[in-house]
Amino acid sequence: MLRFPTLLMTLVIFSSPQFAQAKDPMVFISAFAGGDQGAIHSFDFDLSTGSLKPLHRTTTVQNPFFLALSPDKKFLYSIHALKFGSKEAEEIAAFKLLGTDGKLELLNKQSARGSAACYLHVDNPGKTVVVANYSSGSVASLPVKEDGSLGEAASFFQHAGSSVNPARQKEPHAHCIVVSPDNKYAFAADLGLDQVLCYKLDSKQGKITANDPPFARTPAGAGPRHLTFHPNGKKVYVINELLNSVTLFDYDSTKGSLREEQTISTLPGDFKGTSYCADLKITPDGKYLYGTNRGHDSIACYSIGADGKLTLVNIEPSLGKGPQNLAITSNGEWLLCANMPGKNVAIFRIDPKTGKIKPVGEPVSMPSPSCIMLVQ
Repeated sequence: MLRFPTLLMTLVIFSSPQFAQAKDPMVFISAFAGGDQGAIHSFDFDLSTGSLKPLHRTTTVQNPFFLALSPDKKFLYSIHALKFGSKEAEEIAAFKLLGTDGKLELLNKQSARGSAACYLHVDNPGKTVVVANYSSGSVASLPVKEDGSLGEAASFFQHAGSSVNPARQKEPHAHCIVVSPDNKYAFAADLGLDQVLCYKLDSKQGKITANDPPFARTPAGAGPRHLTFHPNGKKVYVINELLNSVTLFDYDSTKGSLREEQTISTLPGDFKGTSYCADLKITPDGKYLYGTNRGHDSIACYSIGADGKLTLVNIEPSLGKGPQNLAITSNGEWLLCANMPGKNVAIFRIDPKTGKIKPVGEPVSMPSPSCIMLVQ
């Protein structure tokens, strides 16, 4: 069952590595709503103060739940859903960035081949967009044309099966799909199956094919939601929505296989309420990992050891209800937390010595922010 409010937003932070310390990044925020309310908003983010300044609003997209950016920062891709959550397939909209003022030009739209499309990722050469469809439990890949527009889906896979949670795992629910840093594979976390499925990636053709081994298992009932690679490209971290935990896998790039090494809780041991994890992010230096707890309304902070294993540093309030997503600036100094039902974005400064986060200023009010995606 999807747990989305009527309005939510996606943040995408832009910063070029060579200007990470000098130039303020640009932020795109998509308001997940239909009609006039559905739009992609752009902001300037001040690296010295952590403040947001509105720039522009693009209205040529409906219900833009999730965003992804091409590696060259020339094109933005967004979910486009006239009836999000219905059995009808959503679309993916391709946009061209028009300079630094936050304006976007719509290029085209293509079918996501599934319902409740909830995650997009662009491969390293910018030749393939992969999409995860939550309600229909499927994934697809679309080739990117020279002008940044999208071709029709080149491959499609319908997941099948179930797991142990009768309320949430009666059927597959693909919740994210991420291309590996070596651009050889795409890994899809399926909440309904307790699996991270692996696909071989053919970037030139914009296609994915089933890998052997086809998947790795998470703990039973975990409900894997999002995943991310360590900057060294050797470890994969999966945040589990249902069991409120993070699972560490060792990544074998020669086989496309994952081996579980650790699972650690995101909640205090004495917490008795209801909570669901959402997102996780790692600092660019690979020293710290952060994960969100919706219900406990907090951010779990971990240090990452030389072996990749996590040690809990502390758990900080998210300063809003339902922390949905996180982003970390390319200089590693700022963490942004989107509190979706809380309708604000809280901004924290990261202590580089301990990994602890400290809020700076008051949270920024905005309509149900959902997903923050940092571009470095």
